[in-house]
Amino acid sequence: MIHSASAAGPQKFDDAARLADAIVEKIGRKIVLALPLGLGKANHIANALYAKAAADPSIHLTIFTALTLTPPHARSELERRFLDPLVQRLFAGYPPLAYAAAIRAGKVPPNIEINEFFLEAGQWLNSPYAQQHYMSANYTHALAAVLDRGVNVVGQLVAQRPDEPQPYSLSCNPDLTLDLLRQRRGGRVDFLFAGQTNSELPFMPGDASITANEFDFILDSSATDFSLFAPPREPVSLGDYAAGLHAASLIPDGGTLQIGIGSLGDAVAQALILRQRHNVEFRKLLSGLGYDPARDSTVHTEPFIAGLYGCSEMFVEGLLDLYRAGILKRAVNGVVLHSGFFIGSRGFYRSLREMPREEVEKFGMTSISYVNELYGDEEEKRRARQDARFLNDAMMATLLGDVISDGLDDGRIVSGVGGQYNFVAQGFALEAARSAIILRSTRSARGKTQSNIRWRYAHTTIPRHLRDIIITEYGIADIRGKTDREVITAMLAITDSRFQDGLLRQAKDAGKIARSFALPPSARENTPEAVERVLRPAADAGLLPPFPFGTDFTDVEQRLIPALEKLKAASPRQLASLLTQGLMSRQEKQKDCLDRLALATPKGLSERLYAALVRGALAS
Repeated sequence: MIHSASAAGPQKFDDAARLADAIVEKIGRKIVLALPLGLGKANHIANALYAKAAADPSIHLTIFTALTLTPPHARSELERRFLDPLVQRLFAGYPPLAYAAAIRAGKVPPNIEINEFFLEAGQWLNSPYAQQHYMSANYTHALAAVLDRGVNVVGQLVAQRPDEPQPYSLSCNPDLTLDLLRQRRGGRVDFLFAGQTNSELPFMPGDASITANEFDFILDSSATDFSLFAPPREPVSLGDYAAGLHAASLIPDGGTLQIGIGSLGDAVAQALILRQRHNVEFRKLLSGLGYDPARDSTVHTEPFIAGLYGCSEMFVEGLLDLYRAGILKRAVNGVVLHSGFFIGSRGFYRSLREMPREEVEKFGMTSISYVNELYGDEEEKRRARQDARFLNDAMMATLLGDVISDGLDDGRIVSGVGGQYNFVAQGFALEAARSAIILRSTRSARGKTQSNIRWRYAHTTIPRHLRDIIITEYGIADIRGKTDREVITAMLAITDSRFQDGLLRQAKDAGKIARSFALPPSARENTPEAVERVLRPAADAGLLPPFPFGTDFTDVEQRLIPALEKLKAASPRQLASLLTQGLMSRQEKQKDCLDRLALATPKGLSERLYAALVRGALAS
């Protein structure tokens, strides 16, 4: 028996190495360590076990986790100049995970194995180890994978409040841990539970709070306290806002909402707030984007009276912003949001820490099996999740409605399936529910723009038989229950016009649409310039700001971000043009930006060229 509850509570440590020694003494030399997804990893415990195994080949350590958080890495000299000060400012005090550094360096010892079922997006594409040891698993199936691997240690970051009847909280990650603990209480699995306290982690009550007797070991020391991983919020482009405005028109008052992380999620949140607080402007913007109330009775533009209930695997900051705006307010048993995990900015963590108890109780952090599935308390869940709209992001979609969210056609994994399938399935299983996938219609790199809507793609996350709604900045394709010909027509109508003819030709060559079919003129103006014309006045009026909910970027960094993105996306010919423009521009106007990149007084030819490129990008 590994675990034995004690009336005296868990054994406490102030040194991670001694705690690791105690684990090996209790468990033996074969350790299967489960760490929560994302923020909730007990970094010092994981690092101590890794160091012990790396120094002793007789110890076999398996780490099973997901979404290992690492500060951003620069891929170019200009990125390095921008990121290094940012990383030092925003991620100072966050202890890097030793196993992540070993994976990046390609130096994982043979007696250590690291498996992840969800990768930090795009960070491990060029890591053979991460790609080879990735495990494709749905979020709700990851628990079974942990059990199949013989988990015998769980290490988790926890919040602590001695004045609470249950003084510990799983806080940001009750997602799989709650179900693991239930299985252990029922005698179906046995493992050692090691917690690490963190003073910055918000104490979330309700299901997330647990008794001290659940733990075997606790690491509690000021020496192992650390600043939480807090990525800054991304800027929201006008294209993102266009997609967000379309998505916001699908949400009925009194309904249920899930939204995703990142700028697209923030765009949806701001669009919903615009609908609530500036309804006339919201309707005008939709009209400019092609909204026709006679076209579709499912479009919703009214302000919220009953409000929304949130059911989202991730408690994203946008949901907190909707709560503050009085939109997320339809309570289910006193809770306005049920969620399984969270990660966000420093301001997000601070807001949750400082909330009065009666307010923070409205945010129900709970198991992922509760949020992502209908099984268990199904009748209650069905009553609560009325008029549900599950909004998820994707990288690409095909003209026939397949969705690509996690991987590339050569087999490499960008991120993971996560819980996307769960919400797509709920979109079909719940009465009056819909699942909507939001994606940008194009992407650009090195001067080349590609369509994110393809004819075919050799990797699929959500197959076309589960197609429902797909949204781009150019509109909504309602493709549930439609024929292939109807789906192709709808998807072409939300495709960037630069790629419509080529895709239509492929569909015709495959015999999937009539040779005589022609796109209507209304679908022929899907261009970034058209979106700019419609939304720029609202952006200039402050209704669609690049950072609608604040940012950790300085004013100078906010000016630099679009310039550096322009340089990153530029072709050699475009770079030459920007260089010429920069050489002709006056340096005084951009001195603060050049100072930030340590290029105000360039030394040598390369720095002078970099400075000129930055000036050119800023001037353009």
